[in-house]
Amino acid sequence: MRPTEPKLINEIIQQYMRADGIAGKASRQQASYLWTEIVGPGINRYTTRRYVTDDGIMHVYLSSAVLKQELTFQRSHLVDAINRAVGQQAITDIVFH
Repeated sequence: MRPTEPKLINEIIQQYMRADGIAGKASRQQASYLWTEIVGPGINRYTTRRYVTDDGIMHVYLSSAVLKQELTFQRSHLVDAINRAVGQQAITDIVFH
């Protein structure tokens, strides 16, 4: 079978990722990488580890208890900023450790 119209490569990749269920995993991974850009180098300096679980919860490990408390108050703002940067709802919550 020949396709009737040519498609852009990014459209083909997005269709493949949606079909295989990879799109959600990729957006969660992107959310984790964007943490540095969202919070900046000052806060990122105290970030020791971060990851996003399959249920969309980002876990961020910090070496400063004071910063952990401060970021807890800004949690909803950070979730919104990360999701805007990703372009979809990649995360639902952030847990600080």
